[in-house]
Amino acid sequence: MKIDDPKYDLFIAAAHKVARYSLVQCSSGNLSWRVGSDEVMLSASTAWLAELTTKQVALCELTSGRCINGVKPTCENGFHLGILRARPEVNVVLHFQSPYATALACGEPEQHNFNLTIEVPVYIGEPSVVDYLTPGTQDLAEAVIKALADRNTHMALLKNHGLVTVGKTFDDAIQKAVFFEMACRILLSNPEARPLAPQAVTHLNALGNA
Repeated sequence: MKIDDPKYDLFIAAAHKVARYSLVQCSSGNLSWRVGSDEVMLSASTAWLAELTTKQVALCELTSGRCINGVKPTCENGFHLGILRARPEVNVVLHFQSPYATALACGEPEQHNFNLTIEVPVYIGEPSVVDYLTPGTQDLAEAVIKALADRNTHMALLKNHGLVTVGKTFDDAIQKAVFFEMACRILLSNPEARPLAPQAVTHLNALGNA
């Protein structure tokens, strides 16, 4: 793929959009996109998504993981590529650290019910939780891939690290991240917040999975 391919511009625009929604800070977070049967674009190692340029977009083979354009991909390329291999319906993987969601990921997220607004059960469902593992390692990659292996799982909270969400499109993945951040903000800022009734959650889950 040549560097003037319009897919580069689409990827960069999506990375900037992630930053505009305050889902990342500086070099935190990374993004990947399936662009062919065996090609994936990934943000480069240490790149700031808010300022991503064409020279900071790595192009890798999905099957082998080999970089084919000389740009070093994010250190989390292991779980990006692994998720895309395991989930053929997924085209975008977003690793982000929005403030409220990350704050809850630094505690015991399993104790919380995030079904505070209709968007969570419709678009996200029940998030998985991954215990802290060293960033950029094979152990973390394998744990995140496992946490997101089920096609009905769209979000994983990485303890003391951040979050990962998946989507069919850039907007799909970004919207899930934004809606989850909204739920976490409600949870942390409103002590009187109460989740949706279980029967409502079941109905909304079914709508989301339809």
